[in-house]
Amino acid sequence: MPNKIQVMLVEDSEIYRKAVSRAIQGDDQIELISQFGTAEFALRSLQQMSTRKEPDVLLLDLNLPSMNGLEAIPYFQQAIPDTKIIILTQSDKEADVLDAIQKGTNGYLLKSATNKEIIEGIHTVMNGGASLDSRVAGFILQTMKHAPKKKDTDACKLTSKEQEILSLIAEGMEQQEIGAHLHISRNTVATHIRHIYQKLEVPNAPAAINKAHNLGLFSHQD
Repeated sequence: MPNKIQVMLVEDSEIYRKAVSRAIQGDDQIELISQFGTAEFALRSLQQMSTRKEPDVLLLDLNLPSMNGLEAIPYFQQAIPDTKIIILTQSDKEADVLDAIQKGTNGYLLKSATNKEIIEGIHTVMNGGASLDSRVAGFILQTMKHAPKKKDTDACKLTSKEQEILSLIAEGMEQQEIGAHLHISRNTVATHIRHIYQKLEVPNAPAAINKAHNLGLFSHQD
């Protein structure tokens, strides 16, 4: 049996922590290995090498006491660089969404998400996708569409197929869904995504979306 996806939860509301815990218990492929009420306690636990539990996925709230989630992102990235980070928050503020994506998080879900959406979000990022709330994905696409375009002659432009795949990722599609939509194999999709990350010099899908927008690579799709 494959190893379970190991999840750490950083959330100050005990009630919501219990709700997320119940959701995770409903999926036999995911295990909640640790949960904390503050980013400081979570980071401190990662410094204790004898008891350290390194997660595959970190579910991180933004509105935390003392150090907030946005401030904590780079510290978690340094402590657990291979861990996927999904923001799980009440905030749908445009500034928070863009800041989190620019910092290289792998997903952004709102607390209004259902248990099924949270579980699907965890599986999505583990499969190389971007876990984005539909409202957040819509905002990102609108931002890309209406923001002034910038040109960077030194940037390695994406092919039309790569741009199309990146747009589908921004809509929240997983690799398997993209393959079905474009009538290509999942392996081919994964290869395109790997090339996208290499060309844009980014670690994940949200960062790729943000970088492509900043470089004006979607200008022909307006």
